[in-house]
Amino acid sequence: MPNPIRVVLADDHPALRLGLRILLDREPDIVVVGEADDGPTALEMSRAFTPDVLVLDCQLPGMDGAAVADKLADEGLATHVLALSAYDDDRYIAGMVHAGATGYLLKNEAPSRIVSAVRSVVAGAPLWTPDQLTRAERWEAEIVRVRDSLTDRERQVLALVTEGLSNKEIARQLVVTVRTVDFHVSNILRKLDAASRVEAAVWAQAYLNV
Repeated sequence: MPNPIRVVLADDHPALRLGLRILLDREPDIVVVGEADDGPTALEMSRAFTPDVLVLDCQLPGMDGAAVADKLADEGLATHVLALSAYDDDRYIAGMVHAGATGYLLKNEAPSRIVSAVRSVVAGAPLWTPDQLTRAERWEAEIVRVRDSLTDRERQVLALVTEGLSNKEIARQLVVTVRTVDFHVSNILRKLDAASRVEAAVWAQAYLNV
């Protein structure tokens, strides 16, 4: 009899982890070997147990799912990453595609679909749909467009906004007027379609490498 498929579950909602554990453990060819409630723990468990599949939430405390998947890929671990998310969102899909995940499922999928997906990723079957891959490409293109739309000075200002500096502090550091900084910040928010400085800073740290 072949060895069972070894799975680690990573999600910060205990009730969901319990439901997934019950769902998977009742299958004769699947065994859950560990659970994690944050990104760093998911990474450590994957290193320690080298599971066949890591069922990975996209949003985890400490380190998001894409960062965990990316780190596992960098380290050359053979674990297949199956992303599981509450959000059908281009940003998360693109992040998981870029990080090398094997597929992306929503948390409201039918239980049989999740079980089937765990088996499929181990068998090497592709799980990404053409629509998901197209959406990921579109999101990556949007990131490039936004990045290229920022001037060098706007990137400087955005980097300082990300550090938490006020417009007055930025003006002092760049030796320009506060009015000039106000102008740049306004342009940055418009180009990023961000509603606030905080949103712009989060966007920049996640996608623009500033």
